[in-house]
Amino acid sequence: MSVLSGQIESVRTSMPYGVVGQVEAISGLTIEAAGLPLPLGALCRIKSLGGQTSLAEVIGFRAEHTLLMALSPPRGVARTDRVENLRTAPQMWCSDALLGRVLNGYGEPIDGKGRLLLCEPRRIDGRGAAPLTRRGIDEPIVTSIRAIDALHTCGMGQRMGIFSGPGVGKSMLIAQIARYSSADVSVIALVGERGREVQDFLANALGAEGLKRCVLIVSTSDDPPLLRVRAVRTAATVCEYFREQGKNVLFLVDSLTRMCHAQRQIGLAAREPPATKGFPPSVFALLPEILERAGKTERGSITGFYSVLVEADDFNEPIADAVKGIVDGHVWLSRALANRGHFPAVDVLQSISRVRGDVVESDQLEAAKRVLGLMAIYQDIEDLVNIGAYVPGTNGEFDLAVQSRPRIMQFLQQKPTNPATLEQSKKQLMELVAWIEQMDKSLRAQAAKSAGRVAAR
Repeated sequence: MSVLSGQIESVRTSMPYGVVGQVEAISGLTIEAAGLPLPLGALCRIKSLGGQTSLAEVIGFRAEHTLLMALSPPRGVARTDRVENLRTAPQMWCSDALLGRVLNGYGEPIDGKGRLLLCEPRRIDGRGAAPLTRRGIDEPIVTSIRAIDALHTCGMGQRMGIFSGPGVGKSMLIAQIARYSSADVSVIALVGERGREVQDFLANALGAEGLKRCVLIVSTSDDPPLLRVRAVRTAATVCEYFREQGKNVLFLVDSLTRMCHAQRQIGLAAREPPATKGFPPSVFALLPEILERAGKTERGSITGFYSVLVEADDFNEPIADAVKGIVDGHVWLSRALANRGHFPAVDVLQSISRVRGDVVESDQLEAAKRVLGLMAIYQDIEDLVNIGAYVPGTNGEFDLAVQSRPRIMQFLQQKPTNPATLEQSKKQLMELVAWIEQMDKSLRAQAAKSAGRVAAR
């Protein structure tokens, strides 16, 4: 979108006349206004006694009343307060000056570094690129995580879910990907985070160097639900702006689950019926809207990594199940591995990249399958090994899986301060497979000798 077309869109979505209503009632998170014929998504200002003002957005209608939800704390709002329209569609302003800045859900800076010089207005409620304008994913993206880059390689324009329970290391994993990835720009949306974790993420996880090529959008857990959802849409809009500048953009959301919880609050406040485990239909309509905004076009790409908090480590709860059906793969973080101090706690057998075969060479693909196959075999016999019931020599593949296990687990572990390039990950994977094949030959030779001695007897 050019600057001119952005200005035209801004004029088109404005209202040539003022619309004024008044507050009739407040019930929970819902504000009911009378005499306010505005469309869904319209931004309003509520003027209260004493000069206080609050922002609200239209979320629905009931009979002759317009339903709104506050975008800022509605303190002091009373019946008959004046409600005025500001704009009919949510938008923000974009430019290259966003790099290195921390914004709120409105797209406004909150880092104390001064105002932004912005030039292009963009609607934040846009749709993803049209299907026929998308390009195939044929180029890998470096995440700097060896377990991902070697075994489940991701591509430019792919959408990946990062699934985990709380406290398993997803935020640290996201920060490492943002800091060391091969993307030109990283856009990070921290949604529903604790306030203290934002500064910790900036100072320790991301760092000053990592922030230079990042745009961070923050909406903490004490923000109104609309602002939390708006933060994700704002971040997606920033991604689309940089993609149209010809850049490869990395889009990181932490977490998609908290966005869905916020949308559940909005939906229930708008009188939506709860559908699946208390989630109204609008939640499952919002997910593809956000996830489809990533992808690769002629100009650039948006690669999405979306963290999903699973309740009670249940991989099949409604939000996780819905996300799995939309994204192009997922990374599963294991609490059992995290409890052993294994970082990153990626369960490679439960993880998958659906574009791996399109972005890696055949030798790496076969090597990855070899390692994953041995891990699957060991998982089948792990209980026998742990109780001492496994007898070496009964099955060659079993023996190889047991002997290779320590070396494979060492390969999968990595310090957060020790990123790996794609070339390094591939080289270490090929070295691991070469060692495995040498071990296989040694075990086969030992088995042949043992068979020969038995036959001689």
